[in-house]
Amino acid sequence: MLQKKTSFFSRFMYSTHRVLGTLLSILFLMWFLTGLVLIYHTFPSANRKEKADRLEFISDRALPDIARVVKRIPGGAKIDHISVDRYLGQTLFHIQCGKQKYDLPADSVQQIPVIDGKRIAAVAFAWCKAPVARIDTLRKLDQWIPFGQLKKEFPIYKFYFKDKEKHQLYISSKSAEVLQFTSYGQRFWAWLGAIPHWVYFTSLRQDKDLWTLSVICLAIPGILMTISGIYVGIDAYVQRYKRKRTFSSPYKKKWYWWHHVTGMLFGIFVLTWIFSGMMSVVDTPQWVGKTHKEYPIDKVMASGKISPENYPLDYREVIKAYSGKVKSIEWDNFRDIPLYHIQTGKKKITLDASADTVRTLQLSPATVLQAVNAIQGSTVRKEIELLHQYDAYYIARSGHLPLPVYKITVNDADAGCYYINPATGEYRYVNTHSRWSFWLYQGMHSLKIKWLVNHPLVWIFVMWTLLIGGAIVSLSGVVLGIRYIVRKGNQLKA
Repeated sequence: MLQKKTSFFSRFMYSTHRVLGTLLSILFLMWFLTGLVLIYHTFPSANRKEKADRLEFISDRALPDIARVVKRIPGGAKIDHISVDRYLGQTLFHIQCGKQKYDLPADSVQQIPVIDGKRIAAVAFAWCKAPVARIDTLRKLDQWIPFGQLKKEFPIYKFYFKDKEKHQLYISSKSAEVLQFTSYGQRFWAWLGAIPHWVYFTSLRQDKDLWTLSVICLAIPGILMTISGIYVGIDAYVQRYKRKRTFSSPYKKKWYWWHHVTGMLFGIFVLTWIFSGMMSVVDTPQWVGKTHKEYPIDKVMASGKISPENYPLDYREVIKAYSGKVKSIEWDNFRDIPLYHIQTGKKKITLDASADTVRTLQLSPATVLQAVNAIQGSTVRKEIELLHQYDAYYIARSGHLPLPVYKITVNDADAGCYYINPATGEYRYVNTHSRWSFWLYQGMHSLKIKWLVNHPLVWIFVMWTLLIGGAIVSLSGVVLGIRYIVRKGNQLKA
């Protein structure tokens, strides 16, 4: 009886792998080849850096007292955020109060420019000075703005420029904000990489739930195909050993041999890769590293009130100190310490605004521990150290996470850990659950592993080896799948 069950199970696994492999191998081949492209090229975007580059330097002349600016908004409104920058010849304050945003000219006698054709054209010229070939008015999302949340910006103006890079620019008719800026090269590489790899097709991506469901529905059969393939590969070796007392592939035909051998070498990677790809759009369930307690981290860290009287350092003194170099200033706080984040022409600097002298922020260990105590309670044991190198969970291949950073380890049920930057006040929190989420997605999918990140050439070599190996497994599967279909077709004709 046991032998019959085993035989049925084996037949089921062989059939499952054959059918799913025939259906999915070409999809897997595409994913591995586009993964190679994604190492070097991602989906284009008009990111914060590009927008900051197009801001103008703020002059230190005739700037108003911030208290006078705040009085221009309705009384009683709680201020969540203040910033000031200069764009298209006008200095503007941006004040966020809940869901309401106020854009106020520094000169109180000026008005916010009307969003009309003249304003849209000025924005376009600030981004690309080449002649305009044509302008389309979009009332539907297209391939380069496929995200559903952008529908509220309709109509969107799309500019085509007559320059060498064939730039295309998307501008909102509601706010004149730039939504996308692409070159021919970026679009070319996105079609070979990000779009097929992430299934970034407009009809799907504009509906986030449908897009997520599509990724899951592609991943789950892929996981079953890979698991059954690993079983088939091992079983083939076992059966060969029983008959010949040697560990070698029983397949003599070229494509079968390649599929079997490379499948055994790279099968586990293929499995972890497709599973971790699915986890990029799925929340890690709570039974995987349960979160025992939710802490009011953001509320405690931002407990200071953003109000002019809480900033002894006048923002105008900052602009004078960095004369001709400041593009924007952002009001912020680290608990009760008021901060200014200033964007200069080349970098971002955080200043301590708790005194009337211009000085960069430098949080002390005691200040950082006080903040964590306010979140966790003072009775829980904590350890603090200053990291000068990335660790397993504070890590970035692009280097955008700055060092040094304080690491505060908390001895609680969640094994909590805080990373707080002494020079910016930026913070991150990880616990057992988020660590599982990290490994189930970024660790397995992007190999964001400390040793590999610290040795980028090794990381590239490993990624190329694994992706090419997966591509060979998939290519041989495509060939075998085609032959299987042809064979079945001939049998039906006979």
